[in-house]
Amino acid sequence: MLSVIPFSLVLGAQAIQKGMRTGEISLLTAVNFAGGSEFVAVNLWTSPPHLILIALMTLLVNSRHILMSAALTPYLKDLPRRKVLSALFLMCDESWALAFTDAKNSPKQKFSYYFYLGAGIGLYVVWVGFTTVGALIGPVIGDVTHYGFDMAFVAVFLVLLKGMWKGFTAALPWLVSLLAAIAGYLFLPGAWYVLLGTISGLTVAFIMAAYD
Repeated sequence: MLSVIPFSLVLGAQAIQKGMRTGEISLLTAVNFAGGSEFVAVNLWTSPPHLILIALMTLLVNSRHILMSAALTPYLKDLPRRKVLSALFLMCDESWALAFTDAKNSPKQKFSYYFYLGAGIGLYVVWVGFTTVGALIGPVIGDVTHYGFDMAFVAVFLVLLKGMWKGFTAALPWLVSLLAAIAGYLFLPGAWYVLLGTISGLTVAFIMAAYD
């Protein structure tokens, strides 16, 4: 939760610099709990905003959530719908990774719904709250990226990858996904590199599983 504070401040400050109001960025983070797509939305923000373009880019960036939620399905299938929907709303990269790491480290390899829910709610409150703080203090402190706060976004994902590391062979889909995403970022417009990286990594994982 502490680790998301720096880049939530960055998001809030950037939103104000783009002409958004504090209430607008607070509402955006509260409704669409997915940091990567929110950075895309803020970077694309104009007055008036191109809502269709923002929606399409949000869909692309959040496409990885389809795979993440599919991985959660076996653990949620016996829960009532209201709990399933709340769990999926609170799903982000950090809460998802924390829950699976907790299950892996538990004596019975059991997924804890309430641990996942607690992590998700905590991250949600911190994310929305400190994005709002970033919007409020952004005009005072200026460009917060000068302090290196934006590096926190990358650092969090490196830590998540380390926690899921199972050896080089198992990480081949990650490597292919990374290379495909870099190529897409360099040669394709918009956020198509996210979808390209996702599909490439998934394809390699499927092939490896088929020949295992």
